Amino acid sequence: MPPPPRPPPGSVSVTRILGIDPGSRVTGYGVIDVGGGHLRYVDSGCIRVQGADMAARLSCIFEAVRRIMETYRPVEVAVERVFLHRNADSALKLGHARGAAICAVALDPVVVAEYSAREVKQAVVGTGAAAKPQVQHMVRHLLGLDGTPQSDAADALAVALCHGHTGGTLARLPAACGARRGRRR
Repeated sequence: MPPPPRPPPGSVSVTRILGIDPGSRVTGYGVIDVGGGHLRYVDSGCIRVQGADMAARLSCIFEAVRRIMETYRPVEVAVERVFLHRNADSALKLGHARGAAICAVALDPVVVAEYSAREVKQAVVGTGAAAKPQVQHMVRHLLGLDGTPQSDAADALAVALCHGHTGGTLARLPAACGARRGRRR
């Protein structure tokens, strides 16, 4: 499916963000447009891979993320960081999947940001200890979706939303610091 059209030149600046929730079996992705104080859902879904061969699974993740990059052409990408599991083998597999996704996006000149699960939940739900259903509910609400996205897709959309909120805040910081310095003098 072709991406929705972007706004005409001269209108409000829109940033297309791809959020990725990496997994060695299921990698969620979510694409949103952010601009002019508005959020717009573009697409989301899950990359499902099977089999015992880790190299083949990583190749599938890489190729699927490349297709997403080529289809939607995001200018910024946000990826969830790996958190340390009790099982080191699981954390290692998750790290491999995350690496395959990052390599796939790094072939394009895009900004790549990383957020912990706690940061994402804090930005989207308001608490870093939010449960998955809470994240799904807030993603649905914030993007005005008719239905609840699959868990991994909702997590990826939440990563993109976190980046959209954080990016907006970071963009305003230099101006705020300059205004503050101006008042002190």
